[in-house]
Amino acid sequence: MIAAFQKQLLVPGSSIRVHLVGVAGSGMSGLAQLLLEMGHRVSGCDRSTTSETERLQKEGMTFYSPHVAEAIEDAEVIVYSSAIPASNPVRVRAEELGLTSLRRAECLAAILHTRKGIVVSGTHGKTTTSAMTAHLLAESGLKPCHYVGAEIPVLGRNAHWNPEAAYMVAEGDESDGTLVNYQPEHSIILNIEAEHLDHYSGLDEIKAVFQQLIDQTRDKVIYCRECPVASELLSGNSKGLSYGWSDADFTASNLTETHGRIHFDVSYQGEVIGRAELGIPGRHNVLNSLAAIATAWLQGAKFESLARGLSSFAGAKRRFESKYLTQNYQIIDDYGHHPTEIAATLQTARSLQPGRLIVLFQPHRYSRTQRLATEFGEALQAADVVYVTDVYPASEAPIPGISGETIVEAVQRTGDTKVVSVPDLETAHHAIGNKMRPGDLFLTLGAGNVHIAGTALAKALDTLEELTERCQDKVSARLYEPMRKHTTLLVGGPAQFWIEPSSFNDFKALVRFARRRSLPIRVVGRGSNLLVRDGGIPGIVIHPSGGPFSSVEFRDGHIVAGAGAKFKKVASIAQQHGLSGFGWMEGIPGSVGGGLRMNAGAMGIETFDQVVSVTSLDEDGEIRTRNREEIVSYYRNVPELQRNYALEATFKSIPSELENIDAEIDASKSKRKSSQPIAASSGCTFKNPDSIPAGKLVDELGLKGSSVGGATVSDVHGNFIINEQNATATEVITLIEKIRSEARESRGIELETEVQITGENEFLF
Repeated sequence: MIAAFQKQLLVPGSSIRVHLVGVAGSGMSGLAQLLLEMGHRVSGCDRSTTSETERLQKEGMTFYSPHVAEAIEDAEVIVYSSAIPASNPVRVRAEELGLTSLRRAECLAAILHTRKGIVVSGTHGKTTTSAMTAHLLAESGLKPCHYVGAEIPVLGRNAHWNPEAAYMVAEGDESDGTLVNYQPEHSIILNIEAEHLDHYSGLDEIKAVFQQLIDQTRDKVIYCRECPVASELLSGNSKGLSYGWSDADFTASNLTETHGRIHFDVSYQGEVIGRAELGIPGRHNVLNSLAAIATAWLQGAKFESLARGLSSFAGAKRRFESKYLTQNYQIIDDYGHHPTEIAATLQTARSLQPGRLIVLFQPHRYSRTQRLATEFGEALQAADVVYVTDVYPASEAPIPGISGETIVEAVQRTGDTKVVSVPDLETAHHAIGNKMRPGDLFLTLGAGNVHIAGTALAKALDTLEELTERCQDKVSARLYEPMRKHTTLLVGGPAQFWIEPSSFNDFKALVRFARRRSLPIRVVGRGSNLLVRDGGIPGIVIHPSGGPFSSVEFRDGHIVAGAGAKFKKVASIAQQHGLSGFGWMEGIPGSVGGGLRMNAGAMGIETFDQVVSVTSLDEDGEIRTRNREEIVSYYRNVPELQRNYALEATFKSIPSELENIDAEIDASKSKRKSSQPIAASSGCTFKNPDSIPAGKLVDELGLKGSSVGGATVSDVHGNFIINEQNATATEVITLIEKIRSEARESRGIELETEVQITGENEFLF
């Protein structure tokens, strides 16, 4: 079948109608590219559109999504990947029509055999070595065709056809036994390990496939001397040409690593032929480069051109690919999904000398996870912190008892490296991003879609670093800060960008930046009257802290307090200066800014009863001070401070005897102790209706003690919902709605929440 298709390909001016099933995959998209450039009429189908299918459509491919049988009514040949089952509607229809159906490797073999083929094979390292080999041949003036399993910036794309080329470099896949389809001019064997045991019975069967490839190779087989299995198969074989650290035809020595690049001497049969500079890091890539050098050397390439090619080589997508790099942080993505690959990748990452090496590992396939758990645990010990997602199945059915936790347990069992389970990949970057600190290198590892976490984190870090650059003073800033740490109710999802300015000018700069970037802004003090939904708060959460924000002082006969100062501190400073009227503040757990915004109160007094003036950052970005008479305030609502941001307030003060002041404070403490629960809460949940206090209403409705999950109505005060058992925000809100519904249906009263509810129900960032 391969030979027949090859003959069709070789007919001058022929244009075959070919349809590719599963064309969005990197391997199949490469075939589509080759066939299009060869002048054939190409269509393809897949479950969804990708950037690759969109690119191919611009090149002339007709695309269908999802898989539809009608797409092949005029096709002559269909090509499918190993992941496409026989029950696929396109494959079923092709059989009904009697069309030629080829596996991906069979189609590639037919194309490869029209040229002097160079097949790159091995358990790992194929994509990098294939790309490097094609690049070195191109730098040597040979202009080969190529087919590589990933996007290669230095090559332009993952596949290219040159009708004038004598050579074609192709990455061969050993996972499904299809290496036996190739009859190349040269082969490269990087390594042979007991892998893909979902297809093979064991290492002996794998060796047999590689042996057949060796037998079918017409000229030289370039193999790694460091691989014992490859050496076993080729030792004494006249086709063999070896490379390695020593005792090989091509060797590398005198290695030096600087800034992610490696310099080394290259020797051929014991004689140094030149010194090379490799444009990507990693000792394992030095070995890969020797395979490429040996292949190009066989074709008569000069070392000068090889050295030039190695220096300009920039690697492949998802092969130690740098996603983000600043003075503070680095994010790298790598396809490594086998213990040997992971060990090499972590060694390379360590060579960059990061402050900490943080890894997010996504296990690939249940069978591999089960079989190699201990080896994974050992390899991951090279990291400082390891996060593990759930398994990427890659079309495999789950195996009972096997999950990401299998790897977590293996890491714990085999060493001391800290390991954290983050089963949900969509939110894994939240946990990691919150712990990132300057100097860290974050590495995403796996053959699935783990790279999306690095992409999301890179985007967020870029914004966070821009934010901090806007501040004149050093500020504390974090990604995805859990709001449960900053609310007295102890619930809430993460704040996307959490930042703590300590000066009015930095606060102003942050607000201006957010508005220019259309980022939402929320200012949070102590979170005493705040309920954040479980999806967290998108945008910037500003927590004024330190400097003038935390300051409380007696000035010109008044108390002047920053927006971040605790009410308790205001009451204490007033007491020290013999000032009365502040005792009620002792019982308020919040801060001045929050108290101003909602006109908080207790014991018959409200915040604005004592305000002399408020300094705020206004909507137009200017800082202004207004007297009390200029500010309209209502019960638990100050409209002006819904639009503007309070920075500082001046409170009127009345001198009094110390015993009177002490009595005020003691009364506030006593009332709070006797009427309010000790457990975590957000204070009063509802505003008091005109007809009845909210707490009394809840009591009369018989709802004290009622609960939803970990959220419970306090037995002490009916207007308090407490967090007794790690409640979620959803549980608290459900309980709030239950109370409101009962009040509406039983008493005709529409309860309005006093607690400020903000954030999203689901994660949006």
